[in-house]
Amino acid sequence: MRTILTGAALAALGTAAMAQDETKVIGVSIPAATHGWAGGMNFHAQAAVERLEEVYPQLDFVLSTASDPAQQVNDIEDMLATRDISALVVLPFESEPLTAPVQAVSEAGAWVTVVDRGLAVEGIDDLYVAGDNPGFGRVAGEYMAEKMPDGGNIVVLRGIPTTIDNERVEGFQAAIEGSGIEIIGMEHGNWNRDESFNVMQDFLSRHEQIDAVWASDDDMAVGVLAAIDAAGRDDVQFVLGGAGMKEMVKRVMDGDAMIPADVTYPPSMIATAIEMTAVGMTSTTPVSGTFTIGSVLITPENAEQFYYPDSPF
Repeated sequence: MRTILTGAALAALGTAAMAQDETKVIGVSIPAATHGWAGGMNFHAQAAVERLEEVYPQLDFVLSTASDPAQQVNDIEDMLATRDISALVVLPFESEPLTAPVQAVSEAGAWVTVVDRGLAVEGIDDLYVAGDNPGFGRVAGEYMAEKMPDGGNIVVLRGIPTTIDNERVEGFQAAIEGSGIEIIGMEHGNWNRDESFNVMQDFLSRHEQIDAVWASDDDMAVGVLAAIDAAGRDDVQFVLGGAGMKEMVKRVMDGDAMIPADVTYPPSMIATAIEMTAVGMTSTTPVSGTFTIGSVLITPENAEQFYYPDSPF
């Protein structure tokens, strides 16, 4: 993982350089806690806002959560029209519908930080903070190829249609190329347990032999496991999720054969994005560009390092 400065150092730089006669408003627009990862992200966003309001008394923060893309569009338009935001930190619910409203914020002269799910048009954001999505898919694919040296039939559950989902799938497919692993089914589970349960039920009804599942997300993995259990199938050797949900990390740590590994993708990246934006608003410290947080394979050997029992996710 690349690091720029510690939180304390960033805060000190920002406070020292802050203009004393101007209050700036930073809008933070994120999806509601529709699944576990998003719940963790909401937790870290709220904690970051509360902490940074104390560190930077001349910054105001407006935090909104949206249950669908249309609501998020309205939230952002309202921030621009009524709160005169100087910066926007946005984790798009979906890439396509959020591109135009975020572009309008940029064209109005506000700083734009995009987190995790990129926009459909490049060049709008001043700062992009995300996990290594191609790497996330690559790490998962490499593990599957190693775990299945003789190849086999797998099914894949994709997330919400976004640029990051595309990057993950492309990275995964490249990693398994030539391994003998065949993807016999691929559908969107939308990072949702219930939808993934239904998708996996359909896969199981259509395929007599499924050797493994790349669920690509721990919430989706929960739904997949429930569907396998409900169907009484014993052909599925293992399920590989991702994001580091504490329940899944615990299963890896305990040597659960169905969850032998996981791949990190921390929801706390939203806090990193908010803090870097605050620094950009209050100092001359350069924070534009791309900040990438690498993905790590979690195995029984290192799982304890990634297990946070008190975390909401």
